[in-house]
Amino acid sequence: MQEATESGAVIRRVAVSSFLGNFIEWFDYASYSYFATVIAAVFFASEDPTAALISTFAVFAVSFIMRPLGAIFWGSMGDKRGRKWALSISIFLMSGATFLIGCLPSYEMIGVWAPMLLLLLRMVQGFSAAGEYAGAATFLSEFAPKDKRGLYCSLVPASTAVGLLAGSTLATLMTIFMPEADVLFWGWRIPFLLAGPLGLVAHYIRTRLEDSPTYLDMQDELSAKQAGAQHPIRDLCKFHLRELLVSFGACMLNAVGFYAVLTYLPTYLETAVGMPAEDSQMATTISLVAYVAFIFISGHISDRFGRKKMLITACVLFVVLTVPAFMLLNTAQFWVVLGVELVMAFVLTINDGTLSSYLTETFPTDVRYTGFALSFNLANAIFGGTAAMIGTWLISVTGSTLAPAWYMVVISVIALVAMILSHENSHKELHDIGKE
Repeated sequence: MQEATESGAVIRRVAVSSFLGNFIEWFDYASYSYFATVIAAVFFASEDPTAALISTFAVFAVSFIMRPLGAIFWGSMGDKRGRKWALSISIFLMSGATFLIGCLPSYEMIGVWAPMLLLLLRMVQGFSAAGEYAGAATFLSEFAPKDKRGLYCSLVPASTAVGLLAGSTLATLMTIFMPEADVLFWGWRIPFLLAGPLGLVAHYIRTRLEDSPTYLDMQDELSAKQAGAQHPIRDLCKFHLRELLVSFGACMLNAVGFYAVLTYLPTYLETAVGMPAEDSQMATTISLVAYVAFIFISGHISDRFGRKKMLITACVLFVVLTVPAFMLLNTAQFWVVLGVELVMAFVLTINDGTLSSYLTETFPTDVRYTGFALSFNLANAIFGGTAAMIGTWLISVTGSTLAPAWYMVVISVIALVAMILSHENSHKELHDIGKE
C-alpha cells in the first residue's frame, strides 16, 4: 500500500512539472502574440509602425527556426544523460529567457541593442522550448501505467491550451482595466516576469525526481553489456529512419491543425470573413476551454482502442469536414461559427490527445526523446509556425476563402498515409519497444 502511495505521489509530481513547463511556453506564446503591437513600439524604431510590427513577428518566428536545433540537442541529452537532466536544464533556460524579456530596456533607452537582445532571448527560448513538449511526454509516459499512458500523456497538450488561454485572458483583462499608457510602459512586462517564479517551481520539482524506471532499466542493461557511448542522432537515422519519417508525417497534422484551429481562425474570421473581432475571439476562447476537456477524453479512449485507430480517425474527419466547416464559417453568424469551432476542436483533440502517447510508443528507449523531439519540432517549425502565413497567402493568391481549408485537407491526407504505415504499440511495455 505504501509503495503504491509513493508511486502515485511521484507520478503526480511528474505530471505537475510536465504541465508547468508547457504552460509557461504557451503562456509566453499568447502574451507575445497579444502584445505584438506594444512590443513593436517598445523595441523597434517608431517611425514606421508597420515595419516595427513585421520585425516583431520576424523575431517571434526565429523561435520556431531554433526548435529543430534544440530538438537535436535536448533529445540527445535526454537520451544520453537522462530525462530529468534535460528537463531540469531546459525549463531553467526557457523560463529564465522569458523572465529577462520582461526586464529588457526599451529602444528609447539603449537603441538598436533592445531588438538585438530581444532576438537573442527569443532564440534561447525557442532552443530550450524544443525539449519541453517531447521531454514532458516522454517522462510522463515512462512513469505511467501501460493502460493509462494515453490519459497521462494527454496532460501535455492540455497544458499548451491552458497556457494559451491563460496568456490571452490575462492580456485581455490588462487591456480592459489598465490605462493604455501603463500597458505600454510596464504592463506588458507582467506575463513575461511571471515565468520566473513558475519556472523555478518546475525546476525545483524536477530536480527532486528520479529518472524514469524505463530509462534507468535501459542504463542498467547498457552497463551490464559494457556498451560504449550512446549516439542517439546517429542511431535514430541509421536504425529508425522509417519511424522518424512516419512520425514526422503524423506530426504535420498536429502542427497545422493546432495553429489553424486555435490561433489562426480568429484572424481568418476577422480579415477574410469580416466577423467582429470580439465575436471571433469569444468563439475561439470557448473552443479552447472545450479543447482542454475533450483532450482528456481522447487520451482515455486511445488507451482502450489504440493510438493508430484514433489518429486515422482524426485524419479522415479532417479530410471530410474541413471544407464544409470553412463554408459554414463564412456565414459569420456567431452561433454557427461557435458550433463549427467546437466540432473542429473536438476532431483536433482526437489527434492531439493521442499523438504524444503515440510518439513515445514509436521509438525505443535509447532514442525515444530524440525521435519524439526531432519529428515533433521539425513539423512544427516547417508547418506550424507558417500555418497562418500560408493560409493568408493562399487566400490572396487564389481569391478563395476556402483555400486554407484545402491546404489542411492536403496535410490531412499526408498524415493519413503516414498513419496507415505506422505500427500499433499501445499494448506494449515501453522497454519492449524495438526489441522484437
